[in-house]
Amino acid sequence: MQTTFSEQQLQDPATQRSNDILRACVHCGFCTATCPTYQVLGDELDSPRGRIYLIKDMLENDRVPDANTVKHIDRCLSCLACMSTCPSGVHYMHLVDHARAYIENNYKRPLTDRFLRWVLARILPYPMRFRVALLGAKIGKPFARLMPDVRLRAMLEMAPKTIPPVSRNDDPQTFSATNKVMRVALMTGCAQKALNTDINDATIRMLTRFGAEVVVAEGAGCCGALTHHMGKETESHATAAKNIRAWVREMDAGGLDAIVINTSGCGTTVKDYGHMFRNDPLAANAARVSAIAMDVSEILMKLDLPEGAQRGTKVAYHAACSLQHGQQIKTFPKDLLKRAGFTVLEPADSHLCCGSAGTYNLMQPEISKQLKARKVDTLEALSPDIIAAGNIGCMIQIGGGTDVPIVHTVELLDWATGGPQPPALTATGKREPQVPILR
Repeated sequence: MQTTFSEQQLQDPATQRSNDILRACVHCGFCTATCPTYQVLGDELDSPRGRIYLIKDMLENDRVPDANTVKHIDRCLSCLACMSTCPSGVHYMHLVDHARAYIENNYKRPLTDRFLRWVLARILPYPMRFRVALLGAKIGKPFARLMPDVRLRAMLEMAPKTIPPVSRNDDPQTFSATNKVMRVALMTGCAQKALNTDINDATIRMLTRFGAEVVVAEGAGCCGALTHHMGKETESHATAAKNIRAWVREMDAGGLDAIVINTSGCGTTVKDYGHMFRNDPLAANAARVSAIAMDVSEILMKLDLPEGAQRGTKVAYHAACSLQHGQQIKTFPKDLLKRAGFTVLEPADSHLCCGSAGTYNLMQPEISKQLKARKVDTLEALSPDIIAAGNIGCMIQIGGGTDVPIVHTVELLDWATGGPQPPALTATGKREPQVPILR
């Protein structure tokens, strides 16, 4: 694609990066075949190719974003299926991230939009605030239909039936390993700690059982993805910087073989810290962090997990977009589940998004519901006993549309190798009284 940015415009590193990305695009349109919003809406401007044209025009002309451009860019899920499909290697993620930051700085949204985004940015990345908000949403859920805004209704409808007690395993500490072979830091995250504490608990049990000493670093928290995808760079970089400093302290103090992440949406962002901070004084340390960031499935592939006996349990595996497209991890979770003895099934539309996408199901609930219904239909068509996924957002989204129990991949692997049965699979769905993991 030909571009006409001026030399002055190209002095900006973000614009220079976008220029390189735009020039790689050859208008082939392969991306439209795997774009969820194009599949649902059928509008060229709701495809990656269409959005690329809108972004190019906006950036080249230093144009104040108009409502139509913002609408179509807001509708992008950032599922990154287009990057898996593109034969030219167009790095759409960096382009749309730049566009969102540009819109945030140059477009005044309607008051309701500004308020909702402000609320989400100040609640979701903070586990205790989020817990209080979930409690309020649970109380208000019966009145969801009375809400005048469809997005407010979506927020209330998403409230879980139960809010788990705080897990003390998420506190800064070190967990000793059996026959230690490595030392890793676990990113405990933010929203996941409020929605489902079983995932981190299962991850710690798995890693320590098979030789990884696990550190929960003091000062680490939200990865910054939620605000980053809203274009709020100042806020996202501030939270990301705290992680970088926390993990670098652990690297320098005791050494780290990996930073383990069990929420794939977070993993995609942490692995991109090197790019996010490329022009920042933290650049070198950000690159160090990105270099050893791993999804939990990647680190488990490095450990000596035993083969399990065939259980006859059918597991429908949902491939989170951030894992299969953002991180290009396509086979590890399935390989691990099969090794543990599960029968693994995949839906026909395994490359398409479930509609969760961070805050997308709250900000674009109508499109999100269509994508959820489509995903649930294809998963249920497999007649599985369990649905497994590697991202909390996908689990909440899909779980809201099916009675088939849905659990994190690591919970199944923990269960298969000596851990407790995941609460979602028990008759009552209740957690057993928490027993602190031995340090």
